[in-house]
Amino acid sequence: MPDLLLELFSEEIPARMQQRAAVDLKKLLTDALVENGLTYAAAAAFVTPRRLCLNINGLSPRSAARVEERKGPRIDAPDRAVEGFLRSTGLTRDDLEIRDEKKGQVYVATIHTEGREATEVVAEQVAATIRNFPWPKSMRWGQGSLGWVRPLHSILCILYDESGAEIVPVVIDDIPCGDTTEGHRFMGKGRFAVTSFDDYAARLKRDFVLLDADERADHIWIEAHNMAFAQGLEVVEDKDLLAEVAGLVEWPVVLMGDIAPAFLDLPPEVLQTSMKTHQKFFSVRNAKSGRIEKFVTVANRETADDGATILAGNQKVLFARLSDAMFFWQNDLRVVKSVGLEGMAAGLADVTFHNKLGSQADRVKRIEALAREIAPHVGAAPDLAAEAARICKADLQSEMVGEFPELQGLMGMYYARAAGHDDGVPEACAEHYSPLGPNDTVPTAPVSVAVALADKIDTLTGFWAIDEKPTGSKDPFALRRAALGVIRLVLGNGARVNLADELTRASDTLYECYSNIFNIFEPDGGSEGWDNWQLVLSGYDKTSKEPKYITFEAPRNLYEGDDEMAFVDEGEHPPMLLTPASELSISLLAFLHDRLKVHLRDQGIRHDVIDACLAMPANDDLTLLVNRATALAAFLETDDGENLLQGYKRANNILTAEEKKDGVSYEGTPEERFAEDPSETALFKALDRAETAIATALRSEDFAAAMTAMAALRAPIDAFFTAVQVNTDKQILRRNRLCLLNRIREVMGQVASFSALEG
Repeated sequence: MPDLLLELFSEEIPARMQQRAAVDLKKLLTDALVENGLTYAAAAAFVTPRRLCLNINGLSPRSAARVEERKGPRIDAPDRAVEGFLRSTGLTRDDLEIRDEKKGQVYVATIHTEGREATEVVAEQVAATIRNFPWPKSMRWGQGSLGWVRPLHSILCILYDESGAEIVPVVIDDIPCGDTTEGHRFMGKGRFAVTSFDDYAARLKRDFVLLDADERADHIWIEAHNMAFAQGLEVVEDKDLLAEVAGLVEWPVVLMGDIAPAFLDLPPEVLQTSMKTHQKFFSVRNAKSGRIEKFVTVANRETADDGATILAGNQKVLFARLSDAMFFWQNDLRVVKSVGLEGMAAGLADVTFHNKLGSQADRVKRIEALAREIAPHVGAAPDLAAEAARICKADLQSEMVGEFPELQGLMGMYYARAAGHDDGVPEACAEHYSPLGPNDTVPTAPVSVAVALADKIDTLTGFWAIDEKPTGSKDPFALRRAALGVIRLVLGNGARVNLADELTRASDTLYECYSNIFNIFEPDGGSEGWDNWQLVLSGYDKTSKEPKYITFEAPRNLYEGDDEMAFVDEGEHPPMLLTPASELSISLLAFLHDRLKVHLRDQGIRHDVIDACLAMPANDDLTLLVNRATALAAFLETDDGENLLQGYKRANNILTAEEKKDGVSYEGTPEERFAEDPSETALFKALDRAETAIATALRSEDFAAAMTAMAALRAPIDAFFTAVQVNTDKQILRRNRLCLLNRIREVMGQVASFSALEG
C-alpha cells in the first residue's frame, strides 16, 4: 500500500494561521479521499513558515467499486423533475427501478461506480482541496485564478512505496508540480528531489529546515533556558510567544542580548509587554530581584559572527522602543505625583463607556457605591473598597495604557503605589479585572474581591438594563465571562453575598445615575438639522423604580437663531433603559444561575441536583447553594441516597395522582393515633426525629449532617410501602396515610426539592 507525501511551498505563512492550516489540510484531504473510496492507516500534517506538508501512510492503491442506491421523485412527478434526477445520476429512464413507498411509487436509481487508481483520485482531490482551502485571508498573484494565503511557488505530490516514488500530476494554474522542493531561503542549496517522507524530512534538515513545529519550539526553549541558566537567570515562560516564534523561523538560532541599564528600573511587565508585542523577544529575569535584565531573540539563520550583528540591530531597535516606554512611564508618574490618581481619573468623564450607559466616570461612581456595600460581606473595609473603586480605572487615562492596553489595571497598581495608596488598594487596581476567564486566577484580597465583584455586577446590570443580553453564540460585551467571574469570585473566596440584594442595589444605583443620555430621532416635519436630540431623565422614583418624567430638547446650536422651542410628547419616546429596575435583578439572577449550572456541570454536579437546590430559599447565596448541591450530589451517590430518592418519588407520585383525582390537597397534619401497622408507627417517629435533626443541621449549614439525618428515613419508608396499602377502602385511614406521604415530602423538602431530581 503506497504512502502519500504532499507539500505546498509558498512565501511566508503568517504564524497565527499555521497550526489551523495544518489541521485543515489533514482533515479536508483525508475526508475527501475516504469519501472517494480510498482508505488510509495514519496521517500527519506539518507546517513551517514556507511550507504546508501532509504525509499519509497506508493509502489503498485503488478505490473500491461502489454500489449506491438513490431515491428519486414519484413516478407521477413532472417530467422536468424526473429528467433532473436522471442527469444527476447519469442514467436513463429505462435504468430506473420503481418501488412502492408509503406515499406512492417512486423511482430508484442504482449507481455502479467503478474503482479508480489512487493516483487519479489523489490528483483530483488535492487540486480540489487547494482550490477550496479555507484561509482566513487569501490573495491572488500573476495571471492565475488561485487564491492562497501567500504566493504558492510549487507543489510536491508523490505516491511512494518500496518500489519507488510516482509523481501525482496535480494541475493548478501554471504552478509546477513534481517531486522537488527546496530548503532554507538563505542557507539552503537549491531545489532537490525526494523519494519518501523520511527522505524529505532528512534532506530538509540537511538544508537547515526543521519540519516539526514542536521540535522547533523545544529547541528554542531548551537553548534559551540553558543560556539564561548559565548566567544565573531564568526565561519568563510564555507559551503563546513560543508558539508564535516557532512559526516565524525554519532554522531557529537562539541569541541572548542585554537591556540598557537605563531601562532596568521600568516595571517588569512593561519590559515584557514592550519586548513581546513589538519585537517578539523573550524576557530574561533575575529571580532574586525580579527585574528583567536581558532578552532572548530567535534568528532564522546562522551567521559568521555568531549573531553579533543581528543582536546589535535588535538592541538598537529595542532601545528606541524602551525609550518610548520610559517616556510614558515618567510622564505618567509626574501626573500622578502632581494631581494624584483621582486627578488622573478626572478625564474619564470625557470617555464614553457606552452611549446608553454614560461615561467611564459615571461607571466609576456606580462601582464605588456598590463596592462600599459589598465590602462587609467579603471582609473588606468599606472606605478602602470605595477608595480603590474611585481609582481603579484611572490608568485608562495614562499614556502607558494608551500604548499598551493589555497593561490596564497593572499600571494602575504601580501608579497607586506611587501616589501613596496602600492597604490593598493598589493591588485592587490590578486585580479587579480578574478573573478574565475560566483558567485565570481568582483574587483573594478582600478589597480586590469587593471591587472586582462591583465592577462585574455593574457591567451585567448596565447591559441588562439596555437589553444587550447574550443571544446564542453572540456575546459582544463578554457578559457570560462577567457572570462566570462573579461566580468564581464568590465561590473561590467562600463569600456570603446575597446577590439578589446586590443586583437590586446595582440597578437602583444605575437608574439614579442615569442622565444626559443621547437619543437620535427626527421630529415630525423633519426640520433640517433637528435629528440630534437629547433625552434627559429628570427624576427617579425609588419606590416604583421608574423614571418620574422625561423631557426632550434640541441642542441650542441646531436652532440657528430660531427662538421657538420644540416640544415632543414624552409618551412617544420611551426611556432608553429598556428593562424596568423591578424586573432586572430577577432576570439577571436567573442568568447567573444558568452560568452556575455550566460551571458546576464541569465539576461533575448534575444539572437536576442544582435545580433541586435552586428551588430552596436563599438561592442567591451561591456559597450556600453550592455547599448544599455538593452534599446532595454526594448523598445521591450512596445506596441510601438512591433508594431514598426512589421512596420519595413513589410517595410523591401517589400523592400527586390522588390529589388530582380527588381535587383536594393532602397537606393536613397526619395523626399517629390512626396508625394500624407497626411500620406506620415507625415512620411517624422516624419523621419526627428526622425533622428535628434536619432543622438543627440546616440552621448550622451542616448539609452533610442533614443528609445523614435524612438517610435514616430510608428503612422506615421502604418498610411502610412494603406493609401498608395507602389507598385503603377506609377513608379516614386513606386520608391519614396520604397526609403522611405529604409529611415525607415536607421533611425531605427542607433539604432540597427532590421532585426536581431525575433519579
